[in-house]
Amino acid sequence: MSEGKITVEVEGHVLLIGIKRTDKLNAFDVEMYRDLARAYGKLHHTRDLRCGLLFAHGEHFTAGLELIKWAGSFGEGNFPELPEGSIDPMGLDEDNRLAKPMVMAAQGICFTIGLELLLATDVRVAAKDVRFGQIEVKRGIYPVGGATVRLFEEVGWGNAMRYLLTGDEIHAEEALRLGLVQEITEPGEQYGRALELANRIAKQAPLAVQTSLLSARRARVDGTRKAISRLLPDLMPIMQSQDALEGLQSFKERREADFKGE
Repeated sequence: MSEGKITVEVEGHVLLIGIKRTDKLNAFDVEMYRDLARAYGKLHHTRDLRCGLLFAHGEHFTAGLELIKWAGSFGEGNFPELPEGSIDPMGLDEDNRLAKPMVMAAQGICFTIGLELLLATDVRVAAKDVRFGQIEVKRGIYPVGGATVRLFEEVGWGNAMRYLLTGDEIHAEEALRLGLVQEITEPGEQYGRALELANRIAKQAPLAVQTSLLSARRARVDGTRKAISRLLPDLMPIMQSQDALEGLQSFKERREADFKGE
């Protein structure tokens, strides 16, 4: 274990995952990456957990990878081996990706792995003091955690190349304009707002939420035709669920639905 550098707490149906190595600006060593993958695995495999919230303790999200600790794995062309039952937080394996939504709250410095973690999440809130940076080109390497694949999908080719090839920072207002984050807040308020959104997601029908996420990802990875071909087939089992019946009943009774994930 990484000596408490990754915190995990359950609040209702939300798993709170915190990065906590504040004396090193939350820089990632290899064990932190493994423990983060364990936390993602807990969210993925625990039926009662419906949404995750990724955040960081302290003033900064992360200064990035502690490169000296990663040089061995990268030199061999591998990511560090992950424990059984874990889920890669970078989401690089589409066949073994987190099946539940992840909300992220970012503040201060959010470099390299921080931005790539964000690109693998689904809803993002940032404080006004955030400084995103994919700065690998300034260190003689290039991003291998998904930024070269996902950033242009999020913000467009030219915008992505503008930051990937220069290593320049992206500040809060620009991140919002580009669609990299969905909301910005005053510093210190990003966690609370992100938790509100995570709780709102967790109140919805879990099967419907997870299938919506799957369908959208399928369109992104496999293309529009493949996603369209699965729309009705994937709806059929949901129509037989208790949650679908509850959704209809709550509509008739004009009340808020109480979904069980069944």
